[in-house]
This record gives sequence, structure tokens and C-alpha cells, in this order.
Amino acid sequence: MSEALNAAALDQLFRTARTQNAFLDKPVEDAQLHALYELVKWGPTAANTTPARFVFVKSQEAKARLAPALDEGNLKKTVAAPVTAIIGFDEDFHEKTPYLFPHVPDAKSWFEGPRENRHVVAFRNGSLQGAYLIIAARALGLDAGPMSGFDNAKVDEAFFAGTAIKSNFLVNLGYGDPAGVFPRLPRLSFDEAARIA
Repeated sequence: MSEALNAAALDQLFRTARTQNAFLDKPVEDAQLHALYELVKWGPTAANTTPARFVFVKSQEAKARLAPALDEGNLKKTVAAPVTAIIGFDEDFHEKTPYLFPHVPDAKSWFEGPRENRHVVAFRNGSLQGAYLIIAARALGLDAGPMSGFDNAKVDEAFFAGTAIKSNFLVNLGYGDPAGVFPRLPRLSFDEAARIA
């Protein structure tokens, strides 16, 4: 049985972690991005489908390709971030099912047919993996700024053209600048958001 994390770890992952809107001028190394993925890949998905696909936008050339897709309010902070992760999902994820879910030999057949029939599974589980990325980044000492506010079609054309991969959301990664953090916003209470049935 696992032990509960201590208060400091829970603070780092949840209670004091904040969505970052500005980052310090401190690089994120490629090795850190590899370590990040090595944690993310262990998060559970339905039938181990693991449909998320990640692009870590880091070079100036890649940032220039991303910039035209960004809403005005997200442009400056995203271009300035050390890394922007594009969280995508592969609508042809089922092609990897024989490798990823080998104990059910015909599992690939569950997802055969038109891509639109796989969209919900890909989107749902890819979103889960994007959330794992945020938690894993925090666990590794990085800060994250997840966001919408971009043109998915432009991102897909710039980074996923000719594939079955679609963009979902973006996450700026780096070392947060405390000056860019907004005041803590409220959250719903248990009784407002949950019930025990």
C-alpha cells in the first residue's frame, strides 16, 4: 500500500502551486523534458491507449510557427516562456494497441472504423495525460501555465499536418516569475462540487 505524500509535496503539487503567466529567464533543458515524459507515460488511460502526443516548442523557429496561432492575450507570455508543450491527441492511437495492450489480442478491433468514432476516447485520455504533464512538471520543480486561447487549426497545420494528431491545449513550462502570478482565485467547496452517493 502506498503512503500519503507529506504536506510539502501536496503543497508543491496542488495547494501552493499556481498557474504561471510569466517565467524567469532560466532555460529548461532537453534532459528535463525527457524526464518529464518518463513520468507522464506512467499515468493510467483507458485500455492503456495513451493517445497523447506532445510537442515541446523550444526553438525560436518553432516559437515563430506557434505565434500566429495564439490569441493576443497569450502571445507575449507564450513566446517568452522557455518551453510551450502542445498537448495533442492521436485519433489513430489504436494502431499501437497490439503493443500497448497485448493481453487482449483483438483490442485494436474495439477502435476500428472512422476516426471520428475514436475522437472521444482520444480526446478524453489525451486530456488526462495533459493533466499528468502538469502534475509531473510540478513534481520535477518546474512551473506550468496551461491554457486555451489559440487557433487549433493553425497549430494542427503548423505542427501536425498530414497526421491524425489534433491539438488539445497548451502548457507553458519553466520557472515561474512570482510577479506574474494573479491573486489566488476561489474554489468550490465539497458540497458545491461533489457528493457521496
